[in-house]
Amino acid sequence: MNEDKSQVAEYGHDEDLNPLSRREFLQSLGSGIVIFFAVGGASTAKGQSRSKKERPDFNAYLRIGEDGRVTCFTGKVELGQGPVTSLAQTLADELDVPLESVDMVMGDTALCPYDAGTWGSRTTPYFGPELRAAGAEARAILIGLAAVRLKVPKARLAVKDGVVFNKTRKSQKLTYAQLTKGKKIQKRLEREPQIKTVGQYNLIGKSVNRLDARDKVTGQAKYTGDIRIDGMVSAKILRPPSHSARVKSLDTSAVDKIEGAQVVRDGELIAVLHKNPDVAEKALETIQVEYDISEARFDDKSVFDYFLDNAGDSRVIKKDGNIESGQKLAKYIVEETYLNGYVAHAPMETHTALAHFEGNKLTVWASTQTPFGLRGALTRELGMPEANVRVIAPFVGGGFGGKISNGQAMQVVKLAKIAKKPVQLMWTREDEFFYDTFRPAAVVKIKSGIADSGKIVSWNYDIYGMGGRGSQLFYNIPNHRTTVCRELKNGDKMHLLGTGPWRAPDNNTNSFARESHIDVMAATAKMDPLEFRLKNVTDERMRRVLKAGADKFGWTPAGKAPSGRGYGIACGHDVGVPVVLFAEVKVDERTGSIEVKRVVCAQDLGLVINPEGARLQVEGCITMGLGYALTEEVHFQGGDVIDMNFDSYELPHFSWVPKIEMVLIEADESPSRGGGEPGIICMGGVLTNAVYDATGARLFQIPMTPERVRKAIANRS
Repeated sequence: MNEDKSQVAEYGHDEDLNPLSRREFLQSLGSGIVIFFAVGGASTAKGQSRSKKERPDFNAYLRIGEDGRVTCFTGKVELGQGPVTSLAQTLADELDVPLESVDMVMGDTALCPYDAGTWGSRTTPYFGPELRAAGAEARAILIGLAAVRLKVPKARLAVKDGVVFNKTRKSQKLTYAQLTKGKKIQKRLEREPQIKTVGQYNLIGKSVNRLDARDKVTGQAKYTGDIRIDGMVSAKILRPPSHSARVKSLDTSAVDKIEGAQVVRDGELIAVLHKNPDVAEKALETIQVEYDISEARFDDKSVFDYFLDNAGDSRVIKKDGNIESGQKLAKYIVEETYLNGYVAHAPMETHTALAHFEGNKLTVWASTQTPFGLRGALTRELGMPEANVRVIAPFVGGGFGGKISNGQAMQVVKLAKIAKKPVQLMWTREDEFFYDTFRPAAVVKIKSGIADSGKIVSWNYDIYGMGGRGSQLFYNIPNHRTTVCRELKNGDKMHLLGTGPWRAPDNNTNSFARESHIDVMAATAKMDPLEFRLKNVTDERMRRVLKAGADKFGWTPAGKAPSGRGYGIACGHDVGVPVVLFAEVKVDERTGSIEVKRVVCAQDLGLVINPEGARLQVEGCITMGLGYALTEEVHFQGGDVIDMNFDSYELPHFSWVPKIEMVLIEADESPSRGGGEPGIICMGGVLTNAVYDATGARLFQIPMTPERVRKAIANRS
C-alpha cells in the first residue's frame, strides 16, 4: 500500500481528504469494471454477514481499469503477515492476470468495504472466498464482452495473462484493457459465481515472494509515523506512574517558557505539543505533578494465589459424561496446576496516530488492526456522522492483537480537537509497555484419570483469569468438564493491568497447560509421549498431522520419559487448524539456560494460497513463541508496571532461533485456513516437555527462566 497522497491522486479524493459517496467514487474512477458485493460481512466478528440494515451501500471489492490494471479494495490491513501478497495472488489467479498487474488499496475507510478487523487468522478463510468470487465474476463479465466483440460463443473463449482469446483461432483476441476502454460497468453479485477448482490454478498454491518486500527493505514503505502534513505538531504524553494513579496537583508553568510548546489536557490525559518531538519531550520533563495512587493488592509473584483465593463463580463452557464416574474407572489420578504470567505485545512499531480536523471532517492515520472499529469509536466519542470520519491504516509494524483497541488514536484525536491543529502521537517504548494491553495472567488446574489401558477416562479442567480458546478437546475423553472463572467474588477487577488479545488469545496458555499435563500422564502411565497421544486421539486430521510431524522430526519411541534426548511434543487446535510441534532442546543444568536446537511444525491449513508465506508465518510463530516460553513476562506491583523497555523485558535473540522445519499437509480440496496463529500455540508446551525429557525436571510455570529451571532441577525427584 502506497503513501496516502498517491491514493488521493489516483482514486479521486479532494484536497481535504474527505470521504466520497459511492456515486462520487464511481465518477472518479473513470472507465472500467467495478464489482460490488451485496454482503457487508466479509470479516465480521463471527465470520457472518451483517444484516441488510447494516450493509453499507459502498462496497466495491475490485476494479479493472481501462489500462488493464486490477485494483483490490479491502478493509484488511497489512501488519507484516502478508495479505498484501496473498490476496493479490488470489485475485490474480481468478482473473487470469499477471500478479504484477494487481494493486492493493487496504485499510482506508473512505475507499474500502467494511471489515471488522485484521485478527484471528480470518483474512484467508473469510475474506479470501469473497474476493475469489468477485474475481470470478469479473472474469465472466469480460468473457461475455469479448464474446460479443469477437462474435464467438463464450464456450470457445479462454483467458491467459489478461487476454481473452478464441481457443480454436488464437489470433482472435482482446485484452482486458481493450474490453474495458470506454466502458462503465457496475456489477453487484446476486449469485455465487463459479470459482476455480484444484487443477485449474495458475498462482494459488505457488510460492510467491512478498510484494511489499522491496519497499520495506529500501525504506520506501510508509508507516503512520512517516506521514507528514502541513502544520502538524508532535505530542508527548505525561504518563502516570501507575494505572491506579489520579492527578492530585499539576504545575505546567515551566512549559510556557519554551517557545512553541503547548500543554493540552483532557481529564487525566495530559500532553505537551511541539513541532519538534524532541522539544516536546524536554518540555514534558519540566512539568511538576503529584498523584494519588491506590494501594497495590497483588504483584507478579502473588497474582496467581490472589486469583485462586478470590475467585468468583465459574462458568461451565463444555462438558460431557460424568467426571466422578470417570475417576472411578481410573487407575491413576493426576492433578497439577499450571501458571502463566502477563506478556506484552512488544511490536517493533509502537502505537502511532495522526489526527487532522478540517472543518467538520476528521482524518486519522493510525497503526491499527481495526480501521472501521476505530472510525465507529470516534464517531461515538465525538458525536460526528460516520461519513465525516476517515481512518487510514498505512503499513503497520506488527500488531499481534495489540492494535485493536486503538488507545493512541483516541488520545491524539482528543488532543487535536483541543489544539485545533494536526497532531501526531507516537508512543515511546515506555508508553507502549504502560498503555498497551497485555496477554492476561492465568491459572489452569487440571485433574485427570487414566485407565490401565492408557486411555484417558476423566478430565476436569478449570481456568482462572482468561477464556477458553484452545481448551476444546481433540483427545477422545468420555468424561470431561471445562470451566472458566473471570470474575472475583469480592467484585474487584481480576486484572489491574489492561488485558486483551495476544496472538491466538488464551490458546497459548491453554495449550501449554493441556500438553504439559498430557506428558505428565504419559510418564505416569509409563508410555512414550507420541504413543500416548495417538492412543487418545481419534480425530483423523490431528492423527495425520501428528504422524507427519513425527516422521519429519524422526521421532523414535524411547520408552518412559525422561529419555535424556531433550525431545518434546505438543498438539493444538486453533482457528480450524490442527497443529503439532516437535522440538529438541539442550539444557545447561548449572546455569538453567535452554538452547532450542530444532523445531518441526506440522499443520493442516487446507488449500495453501502461498506456501512461502505460510513458511514465513511458521518461522514468525516459532520465533515469537520462544519469547513467551523462555523469557517474556511483565513484572508489576499493583498498577505499576516495572518493565518499561527491553533492558528488563527480554525478547528472543537472533542467536536463539533454532532450525525450523515445516510440514504442510496436502489438503487442496479443503477450504483455506489462516496460518498467522496456529504455529505459536504449542511453543510453551513443546519446550516444557522437551526440558523434562532432557532433565527430568517438570516446570509448571512459564516462562522457563534460568532461575525457574535451576529450581525445578534442584527439586526433581
